[in-house]
Amino acid sequence: MVDLSQPSGRTRCRVRNSRRLAISLTGAALAWMCSTQSMMPRAAAQQTYSGPSQAYSGPSQAYSGPSRYASPQGASATASIDSTAKPALTAPGQIRSLRPSLDPSTSSVSSSSISSASIGTLPTAQSIQARREALFRELADEFDAFDRLGNLVRKVSQLVKPSVIHIEAHKSETKGGQYESYDEAGSGVVIDTADGLWVLTNRHVILGSQPAEILLRSADGRQYHPSRILSDESTDVAVMKVPDLRLPPARTGDSNQVNIGDFTIAIGSPFGLSHSVTFGILSAKGRRDLSLGDQKIDLQDFFQTDAAINPGNSGGPLLNLRGEVIGLNTAIASSSGGSEGIGFAIPINMAVQVADELIRHGRLRRGYLGVTLEPDFTVSDLGPLQAVATGGAKVKGVRRGSPAALANLQRGDIIVEFNGSHVDNDDHLVAQVGLTPIGSVVPMIIYRDGKRYRTEVKLTDVN
Repeated sequence: MVDLSQPSGRTRCRVRNSRRLAISLTGAALAWMCSTQSMMPRAAAQQTYSGPSQAYSGPSQAYSGPSRYASPQGASATASIDSTAKPALTAPGQIRSLRPSLDPSTSSVSSSSISSASIGTLPTAQSIQARREALFRELADEFDAFDRLGNLVRKVSQLVKPSVIHIEAHKSETKGGQYESYDEAGSGVVIDTADGLWVLTNRHVILGSQPAEILLRSADGRQYHPSRILSDESTDVAVMKVPDLRLPPARTGDSNQVNIGDFTIAIGSPFGLSHSVTFGILSAKGRRDLSLGDQKIDLQDFFQTDAAINPGNSGGPLLNLRGEVIGLNTAIASSSGGSEGIGFAIPINMAVQVADELIRHGRLRRGYLGVTLEPDFTVSDLGPLQAVATGGAKVKGVRRGSPAALANLQRGDIIVEFNGSHVDNDDHLVAQVGLTPIGSVVPMIIYRDGKRYRTEVKLTDVN
């Protein structure tokens, strides 16, 4: 263990939700059931959304501000002197009228005095049309610049849609002694692996279904059934091998390079409406403390996006404007059951790594460190160390003979860096360790008794 003289750290920002929302996985259970004697016919697979249409019925709003063509100084073209008022004299014996006399012989007001009276001019039809044409030209110029963004969205949609799969998984279960049969809609995306083409999706979309009960449909209407299914409970990632799959694989990006505020596009099957496209931004990164209903996902590191994600989007791709997959849409936070602008996606680097482990080894081989962490430890508990550290995970216990014990970790140590990456909290460290390749020798930075140390640990398989 080496004593480091120079402290280091990175800024940690963690947003806590002050509003209680139900966070749920986004597989869509469709609204029909089957009896115990017969399965649902496949003709029912093509569904259309029949929910109530929503039309705006609020009060109409009309512009009631000042006229664009108001006369200078508020003068009206039809204003006149009140006959009962006593006029003010501008010169002895001369009245200055706001309305010129129609009789030139009786008028004492010159043409110069008429123009100085600030008489307003009503716009003509020609001037209004000219102004409208000018505005149309201005809008056209501004639209040309703005439409470049819309053109990107259109191109990304056209490019990636052929790689997106609509999934209908037939499921059955017994509740309260009554047998129920139903289809659950979801999404998937074709990826290229060392073992050829596979369909990447969420585990909860196909959980409980046999390969023959899973229908895959491409954007051009072709239908498939998987021959092999592999999944991991700790990450909610699954892959399916499909015979004779002749669809273009999606291009995957580097999710480590994604930043908050980047534009995102989600493609999926919300409420069974296959290959729907929505648009938004990346709202946050590193969401790791989500409670996802009845399913426990141990290794969390979600992206948050406001691109509309609804039940049925699960397993579909989250894209950047380069047409690259940066995430796998998985869950939503909602008090209504629909999209409220808070969706979550597994970073694609993590999803592809898990998929590769499943394909190569049949399961995810998780890294094992051998420590128990303090779940209530926060930045405020760092005390004087807050000047040099902005996060970390506190060791509550060390298992005998574990990799942590061999690395001389002790109770009370604060792990602030693992494998060259800053540690935000205990959930972050669990995710990092779990996804580190087995047998790797990993450097760590810890604080002990106010001093900074460096050590190394060789991870083993948690199983």
